[in-house]
Amino acid sequence: MKYLDEYQKEVDEGRANLGRWMNLNLEYIRNGLDNQDFFYDPKKADFSINFIERFCHHVEGQTDLIKLTPWEKYLIACMYGLVDEKGYRQFREIMLVMARKQGKSLIASCLEIKTVYTEKEPGMQVYNLAPKLEQASIIFRVVQNMIERVPSLLKRSKKRRTDIYFPFNNAILKPIAFSSKKSDGFNPQMTIFDEFAAWEGESGLRMYDVMLSAGGARKEPIFFACSTANYIDDGLYDELMARATQVLMGTSDEKKFLPFIYMIDDEKKWDDIQELKKAMPNLGVSVSYDFIEEEIRKAKSSHAYKMEFLTKYCNIKQNSVTAFLSASEINRTKCDKLRLEDFERCFAVGGIDLSQTSDLTAASIIIKRGGIDYVFSQFFLPSERIKIMEERDKIPYRRFVELGYLTPSGQNYVDYHDVCNWFEMLRKKYRIYCCVIGYDRYSSQYLVDEMQKKGYLMDDVIQGTNLTPIVNEFGGLVRDGKVMTGTNGLLQSHFASVALKKTTNDNRVRPDKVDKKKHIDGFVSVIDAYTVRQKHYEKYKWRLENKEKG
Repeated sequence: MKYLDEYQKEVDEGRANLGRWMNLNLEYIRNGLDNQDFFYDPKKADFSINFIERFCHHVEGQTDLIKLTPWEKYLIACMYGLVDEKGYRQFREIMLVMARKQGKSLIASCLEIKTVYTEKEPGMQVYNLAPKLEQASIIFRVVQNMIERVPSLLKRSKKRRTDIYFPFNNAILKPIAFSSKKSDGFNPQMTIFDEFAAWEGESGLRMYDVMLSAGGARKEPIFFACSTANYIDDGLYDELMARATQVLMGTSDEKKFLPFIYMIDDEKKWDDIQELKKAMPNLGVSVSYDFIEEEIRKAKSSHAYKMEFLTKYCNIKQNSVTAFLSASEINRTKCDKLRLEDFERCFAVGGIDLSQTSDLTAASIIIKRGGIDYVFSQFFLPSERIKIMEERDKIPYRRFVELGYLTPSGQNYVDYHDVCNWFEMLRKKYRIYCCVIGYDRYSSQYLVDEMQKKGYLMDDVIQGTNLTPIVNEFGGLVRDGKVMTGTNGLLQSHFASVALKKTTNDNRVRPDKVDKKKHIDGFVSVIDAYTVRQKHYEKYKWRLENKEKG
């Protein structure tokens, strides 16, 4: 594992300064190899790197052969050297996020040349994809210039009006814009998604999905998305970043997606060269220290340019979306099954997230005892939708019904009386008393009225960045091992599906889903409970501590 070990040595000896996400990348690869989730083929890694250094030239500023840096060799070794048990490429979807002027287009061009000249797949289609043809043509032109500098490559290719054709294997390499009306008919062996952070809205997401599904007929397709951070919200960047951070934190089931995220950790150190190396692995190679120091001086004199610097050189998106809790952190909340009878005569706070009437509803209580927060959560789902949603969400809802964590409620719509009845069961059967219950202000008013009539103190919780202190506190408690969820796998899966959307200017966050198809209702109900506990703590603290009378 020459190139993997060499990059690890660069890190260990301080020659490469990595941020949180790249350190997690190295850990992810290490663990995968140790667990034999995938394997390393040194011949494939060596061949790929040697081919690039033998045939690929610089085309701007210099014309000599490319000498790959340790991080580039590590990237290529992971892409081509890591294989499954059948010897096929393990990772087919690659995301590379890094600061500008780090050689993204150059490395993407090398990968395309390596693909068209060495892959054995007949009739290959290799695409450079971007919202506009001008952007898609940037890497295409670099590839064309590289080919023209090597006679042995040039004679095996033919430049046509809109593409490059390779007669020896019937392959094409072509730039395309996804604004085109045509969105089918593709069969890509490789697709480069250039500067995907600038792709806006549903059209970008849709085209990305189209290309991934189109490559399904190939044995070893590869999809390479590369970009610097941008300002676009709710686009492809947010979608991929949420997925990527979930993979690196170990809370995703994805096996074919490998992210490389070069980004600073501490925004307060935005002007520190050592911190900037985390976002710029080619600092001192493709961009000089003098240039960056001059950019820092400009940023210090202009707030607008500082925002540009943070985005383009620190790789900090103004409104970023990243996964919240890692698998190891969520595992810290697991313990033996929590039994309500062990908490009789305790005081608690509650939270409710009703969501849509035909979807999951969650109710939670938090009981603090001995400095530990014990979380009980109950979920409700229409009985006629359990099987449908089980197939859609790939979650064993029927098993959670058997375990007692999910209540079939109503037929096609959740019967909110069941939610009220759950709290009543806690109070009457186990004498667990909720001092206050938080709920989303958009929840059903008749449920709130019903619970108030039964004597519950109900308090609405505004859902937004105002919850930042609560979310941060909860994260700290989880990491300190002070939150216990027992064996409630459904709640734990909701924890794993939480992303935080962060506003750079003031560091406020808003909980979101890592994927639109995921659920975080259980998490929201828990946060609602923590919110009202903090708000009413002084009034009820002697009860909520649940200290045994001495």
